[in-house]
Amino acid sequence: MTQFQVQKNDFRRTRLVETDDESVDVADGEIRVQVERFAFTANNITYATMGDRLGYWQFFKPDGQDADCWGLIPVWGFGRVVASGVADVPVGERLYGYFPPAHCMTMEPVGVRAERLIDGAAHRVELPAAYNSYSRVAQEPGYEPSMDDERMLLWPLHITSFCLWDVLQDADWYGARRVIIVSASSKTSIGLAYALHVDANAPAVLGVTAERNQSFVNRLGLYDRVASYDELLEIDASIPTAVVDMSGNGDVLGRLHRHLGENMVRCINVGLTHWEETGKSDGVIAERSEFFFAPSHIQKRYKDWGPEGFAEKTSAFLRDATLQSREWLKLTPISGLDEFAVVYPDVCAGRIAPDEGLIVAL
Repeated sequence: MTQFQVQKNDFRRTRLVETDDESVDVADGEIRVQVERFAFTANNITYATMGDRLGYWQFFKPDGQDADCWGLIPVWGFGRVVASGVADVPVGERLYGYFPPAHCMTMEPVGVRAERLIDGAAHRVELPAAYNSYSRVAQEPGYEPSMDDERMLLWPLHITSFCLWDVLQDADWYGARRVIIVSASSKTSIGLAYALHVDANAPAVLGVTAERNQSFVNRLGLYDRVASYDELLEIDASIPTAVVDMSGNGDVLGRLHRHLGENMVRCINVGLTHWEETGKSDGVIAERSEFFFAPSHIQKRYKDWGPEGFAEKTSAFLRDATLQSREWLKLTPISGLDEFAVVYPDVCAGRIAPDEGLIVAL
């Protein structure tokens, strides 16, 4: 089998590595899962950017020479069990969850339940539980295979969107009368804009995006107003504003904070769509800023609502947001890791159109 690996200290450098024969028998307590297909977005580049800081390199172990210098960027997708040493997990079962960009992976299922299982491999035990959980899709109530592509492309992003909406409304919008979403064309931003759009109690929403994406963002019909990065200083600074930043662009954030001044009531830093322009910038109001990590919020709500309660509260939103995306989302099929390696630099460089979603079939 093959793994798509990136160099940890420069994830623009990649290699394809042939690994052990996937036909080798699994041990008792293990299963081998063949990855069928996965989605890839700018969110995965955030995983690489934050690989050391947030432990993303720890989920999957690369093979080959100098393996310590290389990493496997986690992806969301579907896989099929091709060998099983676990009586309750039969060969042929399909799973949805977190996979490496590779043909196969070996898992050690624990906590096997009707609708899900946990990979209990020792190197994953201390990692966020939300990433270690796999859905046994054939046993999900109302499972709809026709939504598989959108599910692996959007659900990991839109669950973050839901959690951001939950944080904002739970804090009564931090007293803001407007929410500004920076990098408004990103799919996580669009999911948040949808959540705010359908919430009758939410403040007005202003999206900030690159000039080339303004037309697309306007056509979504989810933002009350759309501004380009060049128009930041034209934004009305007299309105108390909560900022949700998906870009990680220190210069943009600094200019926005300086412009809003005391009316920048809260800044939630989420993604790194502009990963090459990260870093601190003069003017960022650190005492009113926070870094948001969705798995931590999910764990909090697991405790508040229970896993079933969380699933119940999020499932309708995820379904509705996915159906809404069909008005604008274009799915682009990629055949195999060789073809993926060709398009990967375009994702790193931000050359993938905001209405495009990459689906890699193995």
